[in-house]
Amino acid sequence: MPIRVRLDRILLERRMSLTELADRVGVTIANLSILKTGKARAIRFSTLEALCRELNCQPGDIVAYEPGPPVDPDEDDDLA
Repeated sequence: MPIRVRLDRILLERRMSLTELADRVGVTIANLSILKTGKARAIRFSTLEALCRELNCQPGDIVAYEPGPPVDPDEDDDLA
């Protein structure tokens, strides 16, 4: 998928743990971990807003579009 999540880099820059961020945002560690590893299929704007607020960043700092070869959606599940 050409959408890349860069949450791990931002956490490292902010010297913040995933647990601390989860507490601040009100999202489970499991759900943040899914987002961080790039396995999330969607994110609510309210969650993205809370992440940006707590990390003092813009949405584009968390997610980025990196074009690549097209992927068949049915084959994408086999790559996980």
